[in-house]
Amino acid sequence: MKKRFLSLSGYGIGWSSKRRIAVLAGVLALLLVLAGAVALFTGRDTQPAPSSGNGSLPPASPASTFPAEPGTTGKTGSVPRPPRISDPLQFAQAAAEMLWTYDTRSTTHEQQLAGMQAWMTTDSQYGDWPSVSAQMPTPALWARMRDQQQNATATATRAHYPAAFKQALAEDPAAITKAYIYAVTVTGKQTIAWAKGGQGAEDRSTTLAVQCRPSHDCSLVAIAPRVAP
Repeated sequence: MKKRFLSLSGYGIGWSSKRRIAVLAGVLALLLVLAGAVALFTGRDTQPAPSSGNGSLPPASPASTFPAEPGTTGKTGSVPRPPRISDPLQFAQAAAEMLWTYDTRSTTHEQQLAGMQAWMTTDSQYGDWPSVSAQMPTPALWARMRDQQQNATATATRAHYPAAFKQALAEDPAAITKAYIYAVTVTGKQTIAWAKGGQGAEDRSTTLAVQCRPSHDCSLVAIAPRVAP
């Protein structure tokens, strides 16, 4: 049976790939440039794994969840507030689940964007909001999805540091201290439902750039494009 849902998974493709690569290159330059640019590349990984993270790099600070402060709980529509996590792998998993989850029945297009933006770094030198907001459909398409009562839930099953990122840091461990930006690839599954009992599912994979400064909560920097070496 042909699926009759409007998937969000293709959004961002139409946004200028040349600009995305240029912006991300600037974001990761402090990490991945040794004598010249080190290309960051990822492949789609649909192999499920029981582990929530198998990277060998240490986090920016000991993995922890900080106590919530007044005003830090709640949601924007169906979008959760960012968790107070200092571990890059854990935060990237949470961020990926946020990006793959939506509910047009209870959340407006504006609320979805506002909820996503709350996860972004406040460091304007590195934050690449266009690469994240490009995942959203247009307001008109969101309205069509709402007419179908479309909603999605997601589960991240694995998070790891890409090989190129680990190699770059192995060659220059001090590079991470310049911006504390980590590249993390997350894989998982998204389940989509719509009116009259319709349902579908698909494997998902994305590479995120997350900033985790010592003694600070992690934040989202960018969605990494696929860059050929």
